[in-house]
Amino acid sequence: MKPRVAIFALSPLAAWAQAASPAEERLAAVEAAAQAARSAGDNAWMLVSAALVLMMTGPGLALFYGGLVRKKNVLGTMMQSFSMMALVSVLWALFGYSLAFSEGNAFTGGFRYLFLNGVGAEPNGDYAATIPHQTFMLFQLMFAIITPALITGAVAERMKYSALLLFMSLWLVVVYLPMAHMVWGKGGLFNAFLGGRIPCFDFAGGTVVHITSGVSALVCAVYLGKRYGYPHEMIRPHSLVLSFIGACLLWVGWFGFNAGSALGASGLAASAFAATHFGAAAATIGWLLAEWRKMGKPSVLGGISGAVAGLVAITPASGFVKPMPALFIGFAAGVVCFYMVTAVKHRFGYDDSLDAFGIHGAGGTLGAILTGVFATREINDGLKDASGNALPLGLVDGNFGQIFNQFAGTLIAWILAAAGTFVILKVCDLLVGLRVHDQHEIAGLDLSLHGEEGYNLES
Repeated sequence: MKPRVAIFALSPLAAWAQAASPAEERLAAVEAAAQAARSAGDNAWMLVSAALVLMMTGPGLALFYGGLVRKKNVLGTMMQSFSMMALVSVLWALFGYSLAFSEGNAFTGGFRYLFLNGVGAEPNGDYAATIPHQTFMLFQLMFAIITPALITGAVAERMKYSALLLFMSLWLVVVYLPMAHMVWGKGGLFNAFLGGRIPCFDFAGGTVVHITSGVSALVCAVYLGKRYGYPHEMIRPHSLVLSFIGACLLWVGWFGFNAGSALGASGLAASAFAATHFGAAAATIGWLLAEWRKMGKPSVLGGISGAVAGLVAITPASGFVKPMPALFIGFAAGVVCFYMVTAVKHRFGYDDSLDAFGIHGAGGTLGAILTGVFATREINDGLKDASGNALPLGLVDGNFGQIFNQFAGTLIAWILAAAGTFVILKVCDLLVGLRVHDQHEIAGLDLSLHGEEGYNLES
């Protein structure tokens, strides 16, 4: 009878196991559904963010820059931004994404994703585990598009279209792709979260986008020389209305730029969204107050320039700082950038036509350094020790050394942008020449380069 007793004793356990199996299956199904819902939500947010960042270039930057030039150059200026949307997209698909985000060495990526091989619907766990790899690739493409477009503000009204296309193609390869890999690529020199030797915090592009484009803009402005008649002739924006609309589009698009860099619809995205908005608002006020004090009147151009300066400065810090430091960073950027485009530019006499360096170079540098001061693990706990504990980030967390890391990343960005841009300009000057003829500059680039006019009032 003992075997029968054992069988009877085990029967309740077997029945419980059989009952538990459907429950476990239901639990697994619920978890799978929740994961699918999260992935769908994150993917939707990232696709919207990618579209917002593309909107920053066209029509945002195109309108902003187009309104700031004389009416004889409005189409040529807008065409420069529009052309980057096409040119950079093709180069990115062929090899750009691979050189920026595939594994290579500390300075550049490899060829794993050449021709977008292996970039499909499955997530890349190294970068964004809840969205398709293709979505991540598209989001990063929009950053690669707007960065060279920012440089066009320094060469406005005097650079050949052919030279521009050649210069931007080479600049993407020599400057942007290595810097993007160093800061955001796996194993990059400054990637704090994926094995970088010098952890430099740059949430959405202070070094990669704004310092590289701003410093390159300064080199371009000095190399090309001043516009015909500058500074003896008064050169004013032909339509602040266009620039005003463009600035508003930039402000809205920047939410995709910064909050999208959280790579998901998360609390970190909300925090970056808030920091972005408060930084832009404070910078607007800072610029207007400085201008009001110095010039006697607050201008519309000053207000929209201040907003962009604040958006630039908060970019590297947006996913690391609280709202009050965001206000401080923005206000400081508004004041600093105002004096960069008024006092400093006039003191040294360079013709940075649309103040690409004064806003993006100076604002990006200021924001990158201040990120090392105000970054806190209370906002971003992604950096952990071996035990899974969040590590201190910036000075406010007690990590004084982060300021030096930020200086290192900033310095490399300056050197790479300045040296790379100078060499590329030399090459382009030898191959196709950089500047249009004086007669073409006087007539305007719309007619001389494109055979069209922005405003045909006779029709």
